[in-house]
Amino acid sequence: MAEATQATPMTNQAAGGTKPRSAPRLSHVQWVICGVAALGFAFDLYEMLVLPVVLRPALTTVGGLEPDSPAFNRWVGLLFWIPAIAGGLVGLLGSYLTDLLGRRRILVWSILLYSVAALGASLSTTLTQLLLFRCLTVVGVAVEYVAAVAWLAELFTDPKQRQSVLAYTQSAGGLGGLMATGGYYLAVTYAERLPEIALGHDAWRYALLFGLAPAIPLIIIRPFLPESPAWRAQRATGWVKRPRLAELFEPMLRKTTLVTTILFACTYGMVSGVLLQTPRVVPGLPEVRRLAARQIEQAVGSVQFIGELGVLSGRLLCAVLIVRIVSQRRLAQLFYIPGLLVIPFVYAFAASHSLALFSAGVFAVAVLINGPATLLWNYVPRMYPTRLRGTGEGFAHNAGSRLLGAFAAVATTQLANVMPGGGGPARLAYSAAAVALLLYLIAAIATFWLPEPAGEQLPE
Repeated sequence: MAEATQATPMTNQAAGGTKPRSAPRLSHVQWVICGVAALGFAFDLYEMLVLPVVLRPALTTVGGLEPDSPAFNRWVGLLFWIPAIAGGLVGLLGSYLTDLLGRRRILVWSILLYSVAALGASLSTTLTQLLLFRCLTVVGVAVEYVAAVAWLAELFTDPKQRQSVLAYTQSAGGLGGLMATGGYYLAVTYAERLPEIALGHDAWRYALLFGLAPAIPLIIIRPFLPESPAWRAQRATGWVKRPRLAELFEPMLRKTTLVTTILFACTYGMVSGVLLQTPRVVPGLPEVRRLAARQIEQAVGSVQFIGELGVLSGRLLCAVLIVRIVSQRRLAQLFYIPGLLVIPFVYAFAASHSLALFSAGVFAVAVLINGPATLLWNYVPRMYPTRLRGTGEGFAHNAGSRLLGAFAAVATTQLANVMPGGGGPARLAYSAAAVALLLYLIAAIATFWLPEPAGEQLPE
């Protein structure tokens, strides 16, 4: 197909000038590739954000646990942390296989894995079963994200087009949160009209079952998806060797690996330890405490929806900025440094004073957390060579986000048990503020050591 060109945004140069660039238009196949990637990213985030939405009814229904009790908090921590650990450990293996066996193959199988696991989670009748299937779900998500980013980065060779494709397809992840909130609302509204799951019409089960959706179009589209040409070319010449984890810590890559791992840990620690705890903070607000049970749920859903708009806005904002700001260090600091002040304020003050103020604050928090998440996934493919790209991405993400960052959920929920204050929601909010301050302080400092990419082209 003949390729036309279109103007892309002006790019700031290191010297301070501007230079117009153009990139080829996307072909029909490339649009399909972007659609598959966007679908995968949306359901990746759906699978992560549906948990805090369904957690309260699932624990009370399956486990018979009293909300905000020590046992309830313990299971909340376990359901956030144990699947993250499983995802991190198996995700490291999946990243290795992405470099060894190819991006497309691992991408497809990982999406199928978490789709089937979502079905299992919806049928769970014990907390142990729910924990097991959540582990398999997060394993699939952890592997899929790494494979998808490496795949996209290598399929689009024009630097500006690649940056835009990576940023905007990841922005679709912001729809995952809206889907989680909307899906649960529809499940609550129409559960009685749907077929029974596990001998009942529990809305949270239908919300988990919806995670099976991406497997259906994927099975149809899979034969038309190409493999990464860069990986395929190196495989054909015998250049693809078994990647070694130790290579990530050799002098050329050591600083990149360490700093990106720290930033992933802090960013995703903020997600699990702060943002995902928000639905449990809302019932403690002065205006909400006086409401009836149904109205409390509506208030929680309203704040959750505003937060999901912030998720989408943060990713779109980073997508716009990422092709305009050359310095990756400066772009990271635009999100991390304001977060030092904004996020602790929202949870330490707004969470105990005003529903309107807290809602606006949650929007800002979601923007400041999701901007760096998009930035990091655009950044890491530019720092590792083709034969180590999946392994490098996977280590930074899985060791940082899953093995280290996810512990923030345990820290927040357990610290809430000893925090001073009023009821459980207030103590949880103060705990989230303390965890947020520590994580963003570490992240802001780490950005000063973030290496800049050597150029716009991917290293071979």
